[in-house]
Amino acid sequence: MVDLVIKNAHVVTPANIFLGGVAIENGKIAAVASDGSLPEAKEVIDGKGNYLIPGGVDPHVHIRFPGGAHRENFKTGTEAAAAGGITTIIEHPISNPPQYSVEILNRRVEAVKEQAIVDVAFLGAAGGGHLDKIGEIGKAGIVGYKTFLHDAPEGRTSEFEGLTSKNNFELNEVLKEIKKTSLLASAHAEDNDLVSGGIAKLRKEGKTYPKAHCESRPAIVEVLAVERLIRLAKENGTRLYLVHMSTPEAVELAKRARQEGQEIYIETCPHYLYLADDALDKFGTYAKCNPALRDKDRVAKMWDYIKDGTIDTIGSDHAPYTVEEKEKKKEDIFVAPSGFPGIETSMPLMFTAAKENKISIDRAVKLLSTNPSKIFGLYPKKGAICPGADADLVLIDPDEGYTIHAGEMFTKARDVAKVFEGKRVYGKIKKTILRGKVVFDEGKILAKPGYGQWVVPVK
Repeated sequence: MVDLVIKNAHVVTPANIFLGGVAIENGKIAAVASDGSLPEAKEVIDGKGNYLIPGGVDPHVHIRFPGGAHRENFKTGTEAAAAGGITTIIEHPISNPPQYSVEILNRRVEAVKEQAIVDVAFLGAAGGGHLDKIGEIGKAGIVGYKTFLHDAPEGRTSEFEGLTSKNNFELNEVLKEIKKTSLLASAHAEDNDLVSGGIAKLRKEGKTYPKAHCESRPAIVEVLAVERLIRLAKENGTRLYLVHMSTPEAVELAKRARQEGQEIYIETCPHYLYLADDALDKFGTYAKCNPALRDKDRVAKMWDYIKDGTIDTIGSDHAPYTVEEKEKKKEDIFVAPSGFPGIETSMPLMFTAAKENKISIDRAVKLLSTNPSKIFGLYPKKGAICPGADADLVLIDPDEGYTIHAGEMFTKARDVAKVFEGKRVYGKIKKTILRGKVVFDEGKILAKPGYGQWVVPVK
């Protein structure tokens, strides 16, 4: 007799979608079969004909704790993840300080063990400031690295220590060191010279209205940075992961390089698929993000790359802030920090795309779960419904619609989650299950802080 059986569901496996269920023993999937072939269990959950999919693996999350405790912590951030059908987050290294060393990483791991509701993997910080630490932290259990192509933003030096490659020489050296580890180099692709020059020019002209943020970061900013990253990654033989791609021209560059044999992966976010630059006219600083939102034609073109398989993953780029931070000097769009919460809305937004026949449910699952798990070395432990995998599962009704209300969110930053407020979406998450335990059930968090674990690449 196994611990748990989930039956009467449309089960999405790597091979097919079928009506049946799974059996779970000791937190692992013991069997995947039709209902009649499932073993007896101590507990049975009736899937009621809903879809049973692998838990989401969000490849782009900023919790920031302990450096940004006023914005989010691992408890509130992973509760939000569970509510959004995400069972594993990949935490990026903007913290105070970022994890550029094993000692800093271990402190963040301890916070996960004390607070987390879902599982957490970490990227390591990689920058010109601590080249000697890159190889060391690569052996400590990270799933990849993150670097920014600029110096630390003004007033945020400690948050970006060891995380920036501020010129081509530093970037080349960073990519050399990452290559030695065989891990992925993920990079924020914006050209700093164009951005800083654009901001200075617009400010001099008195143009600090909301949409000026987009004017300071036009598409060429991303295109030029991606071009440079591809060239240097090829020179060094470094595996490359391009985060939050917003521009079709940049995606096309990466697609071509991949066709020529480079190992390159491409991530985008729901806001680059559902929002255009006019959102800044409506929401002001609350719609400010980096890269900036694009014009409607580019947004439409990004869907083509979602449909044809060019884009590999959907990351939320969950970036919590306070109202005070977002509204600081509102008359100058360049003052407020960039980013907004998204971990609770990624899965419903992509299932809405499936409901609207833009993509299939199978494609949504690959983008949200299977692909990021494979790319970051967590597969098949995560991201798949198959025997032996962790029993990380989501029971979701793809046809049930509801309206997004930020006030109902679990993130600590719910008050700044305005860009999708009032949007009608489909894909109601009924239950989120982590390692065989129901952690989210019909709007309620059931797990206690500390149930989430630190996860490392599968050997």
